[in-house]
Amino acid sequence: MLDKVIENNQVTIMGEIVSEFTYSHEVFGEGFYTVEVSVNRLSNMADIIPLMISERLIDVTQDYRGQIIEVIGQFRSYNRHEGNRNRLVLSIFVRELEFAEELKEQSKTNQIYLDGYICKPPVYRRTPLGREIADLLIAVNRPYGKSDYIPCISWGRNARYAASFAVGSHIEVWGRVQSREYTKKISEEETEKRVAYEVSISKIEMALDD
Repeated sequence: MLDKVIENNQVTIMGEIVSEFTYSHEVFGEGFYTVEVSVNRLSNMADIIPLMISERLIDVTQDYRGQIIEVIGQFRSYNRHEGNRNRLVLSIFVRELEFAEELKEQSKTNQIYLDGYICKPPVYRRTPLGREIADLLIAVNRPYGKSDYIPCISWGRNARYAASFAVGSHIEVWGRVQSREYTKKISEEETEKRVAYEVSISKIEMALDD
């Protein structure tokens, strides 16, 4: 069972490893590496989700591409300095993992629960086809005074509900982690393709504070 202190940020991901390990950083002599996992959607598309794994959990010198892995962890963020600005970088911080022979049914291969606080005004909009969307940024507290800042997107009735939240509102969300490609304008002549990661919300509620 996960520690009480991290019950406000729980992720389960199951998918196929599609990259080799890349060194990320070291904390107190413990090396952390990133690896990408392809997780199927019901629509037959796939999300490519980055995992952050300690070298103590897995042999990072091996190539596991093509193998199916199930992980339990947290959706975490950190600010990476790029030139004169910060960029929010997101990944699944892995606490437990195991390899599997085959995938579970898709509804159980990508699940997330977050308990956090609205930290900027929700952005409500309609697509050209009339679909309602609301973008949220949720701060989820970690122990020791840190927080993770998790972008979330809600649809339809959930979007209308989420659009009414004030900054500081305490909410709970359930959903899935997804990847999305977008084009970033670097200068007048230059653009760059990037990938954003966010939570696609299936259920959202105001939290009942004690």
